[in-house]
Amino acid sequence: MSFTFGAGSSNCVSIPSTTSSTSSTSTTSTSLFNLGMSDSSTEKETKETKKTQEFKQNSFLSKLQTPWRRVEWTEEERSALVQRLSSYAPCCPDVGRARVLLLGPVGSGKSSFISSVDSVFEGRVTNRAMVGQGQSSFTQKLQCFPLCPSKRTCALELWDSMGFGDCSGPNLQQLLSVVKGHAPEGYEFRAEQALSSDTEGYIKRPGLREQMHCVAFVLDASKVLTSSYSKGTGVFLRQLRRHVSDLGVHQVVLLTHVDQICNKTQKDTSEVYTSSVIRQMMYKAAELVGMSPSSVVPVRNYWCELELDLSSDILLLRALELLLQYTDLYYREQQRATSKHDL
Repeated sequence: MSFTFGAGSSNCVSIPSTTSSTSSTSTTSTSLFNLGMSDSSTEKETKETKKTQEFKQNSFLSKLQTPWRRVEWTEEERSALVQRLSSYAPCCPDVGRARVLLLGPVGSGKSSFISSVDSVFEGRVTNRAMVGQGQSSFTQKLQCFPLCPSKRTCALELWDSMGFGDCSGPNLQQLLSVVKGHAPEGYEFRAEQALSSDTEGYIKRPGLREQMHCVAFVLDASKVLTSSYSKGTGVFLRQLRRHVSDLGVHQVVLLTHVDQICNKTQKDTSEVYTSSVIRQMMYKAAELVGMSPSSVVPVRNYWCELELDLSSDILLLRALELLLQYTDLYYREQQRATSKHDL
């Protein structure tokens, strides 16, 4: 199956840490891209909640006359997407499965996206990738989740990684080494240990099969709306994106929790592209990472539902299809580079 559609250095970039006083008698050291709570965390959460509620209430008054992206919200479209994705095979004969790496801050919805995609193909809500809640990342290891439509393995793997933003999160060197294919499945992220040839299972000379073929940055729309991501997180995202681009690997931004910022979309996911609120957040997310808005797609993960929703399924499947379009683009570019080198 082929797609058509209309982009480091491995050195670690040091970002200085800062310190903040949490009481008159104690001081806590935090990373620049730490999303930790301040003295006035309760007050901050209240303001963020109020801001989100105001946006949700105004969303009914800001409906666009025509959708700014066209989507067929039908059973036929869902079935066609499932069929295309189930039969996907990389356009490169040297690759058995496409590898897509999910990266993002703590709690952005990486693991939930994997479980939600699996739910669509299983025909019921599943929790294949374990998720958690809190200020620290629930995922601690690099995990591979082959897509298994209809009980058979598809030629696509979604790779889950530890969320960054807390003190124990992965650093730039570790994540870039994962993209390059040096990290084995099950690699445990440890902030104090670089990913090197001394790491157990380290892949010294990764080929195309071991490398990541596409990267998905996962961001929480509600945090984008309230500007909850710190300045350091934005700096880290843009640095990471720049180095991944230098490796020739293309990226997509998955904007999760869109139902939490817009009442229209909360009631009906098919309204996602008529919501000016969500369009505004997609532009803001693109700016945060330093990418084009055309590479940002909204998704609605399953997290409390017990039944599947047609429109949510279609959003998830379209996001998956875009990821595979970029993986095939990566393969073609690698093949062209190899051909030029042989000449």
